[in-house]
Amino acid sequence: MVDTVIQRGLVIDGIGSEPFEGDIGITGGRIVFVKKTSPSGRSGPEVRAKKKIDAVGMVVCPGFIDTHAHSEFTLLADPRAEGKVLQGITTEINGNCGLSAAPLLGEALERREDDLKEFNIRERWKSFREYFRLLHERGISLNFLTLAGHGNIRASVLGYEGREATDKEKKRMCRLLAQSLSEGAIGLSTGLIYPPGVYSDTAELIELSRVMSIPDKTIPGSHRAGKGRGISGIYTTHMRSEGDALIESIQETLTIGKEADVKVHISHIKTGGEKNWHKADEAVASIENARKKGLRVTADRYPYIAASTDLDTILPEWTYEGGNQEELRRIKNPEIRERIRKEILYAHPEKRYWDSIRIATVASRKNAWMEGKSIAEIAGIKGAEPVDMLFRILIGEKLRAGAIFLSMHEENLKKFLSLPYVMIGTDSSARSYSGPTCKGKPHPRGFGSFPRFLGEYVRDKGMLSIQEAVHRITMLPARTFGIQDRGILKKGAFADIVLFQYQKIRDRATFDEPFLRPEGIHMVMVNGKPVVWDGETTLHRPGRVLKYGR
Repeated sequence: MVDTVIQRGLVIDGIGSEPFEGDIGITGGRIVFVKKTSPSGRSGPEVRAKKKIDAVGMVVCPGFIDTHAHSEFTLLADPRAEGKVLQGITTEINGNCGLSAAPLLGEALERREDDLKEFNIRERWKSFREYFRLLHERGISLNFLTLAGHGNIRASVLGYEGREATDKEKKRMCRLLAQSLSEGAIGLSTGLIYPPGVYSDTAELIELSRVMSIPDKTIPGSHRAGKGRGISGIYTTHMRSEGDALIESIQETLTIGKEADVKVHISHIKTGGEKNWHKADEAVASIENARKKGLRVTADRYPYIAASTDLDTILPEWTYEGGNQEELRRIKNPEIRERIRKEILYAHPEKRYWDSIRIATVASRKNAWMEGKSIAEIAGIKGAEPVDMLFRILIGEKLRAGAIFLSMHEENLKKFLSLPYVMIGTDSSARSYSGPTCKGKPHPRGFGSFPRFLGEYVRDKGMLSIQEAVHRITMLPARTFGIQDRGILKKGAFADIVLFQYQKIRDRATFDEPFLRPEGIHMVMVNGKPVVWDGETTLHRPGRVLKYGR
């Protein structure tokens, strides 16, 4: 007797093996057997089960692992995470781009207050231990794993000052990282275009990353960075540049991995800006040369040619120093604003640049009409120059505006997706189709990345086999990030499972209408419980907080 048996589906195990028709038995949240059916259609003696699921005509595979998520606060606001589970995601890796749920001390906490208030989150915490307790109490739909954000760590120690850290401050940062790892974080992430990460130098990042190369005696058999010697800490990075200084930024990343002896992972690898599209081959060559020399390098990417981040990333980096209030003061000052204006126009002289930037979210109701429109379009309505409209939006929204940047090339996207060490990440927070997270016009990647990858790029464009594609979104990220007993269909593994119709799976979310559900996914199971059934979300909240080496 088992709790559930999934019968006669096309099993793709996550390892990359050839698909086969088979049955999967589940009891107590784990897989108890995986059996091939014989040509006669039987898989051996009849299995007694409390629930039988007919999977004829469907792919049965491990749950998808989102390697690049930003759900720290949205999961507390709405633990349903409908936009993620409905596309087959059963595990998220959070804490990316230098921003994580913890540590939150001093200016790091002050900077997050607006985010917490936006989602009406009343609780406050300082450490991962406290934050994980809150997630457990809420109950979440999917599994949560996190990196420790370098931005959190640096801001907790020296705020948003634009300077090098002293030796004493670096030691404090190393202690905070060590504490975060001991509480369950799986590595260190950086966001080197955002304050305060933008103020750090390579030496600081190497020193911090070396913390992860020290064996953790609290986890038997664990070595944070030993080649093939157990679980490793990982350094992930939103690099200093994904455009003009792309190659130099990749070299910095590789240097950190080599000097600190840790795995490195490049977040949302891309060539941003038309003048940089030709750099894709050189970028790939740099990474592959390092891999040939034994450096453990991987990357993730979302299957779209538009990026999305804070609108104020258009500004020169010197404007960020001192935090949001100082940044606003500079923008409001006519003389300083004129300097900023000249620098932006020098960097982006092309007029169509402003057509390629769409407002995704704003904080105020008065400007909600701007969402979904380009800065050029908004400027035309208001009778203003686009660069001046940028300042008006940032001042009016007190910097709390997000944007979508149409800056990439389709052929380069396919080139990156074809690489065997590139995984899929949504680069999005978990949102739902109603409630506190259902607002604005966020990037459709948060609702359609995985169905788009499988439907458009794998099935329709034939870029890779279905078993290789499933491997890239299941077992490969599990191995890369040290996730135990997930990303694979085998006896003893956790029952994180997706059933989908390969010929029907597709994304529907668009830039104009992001809150549209994908098609073709029938069931999503997390730890043996269905969170999606017949294409609809359930009331189950079986997700767990996964920790480093545990």
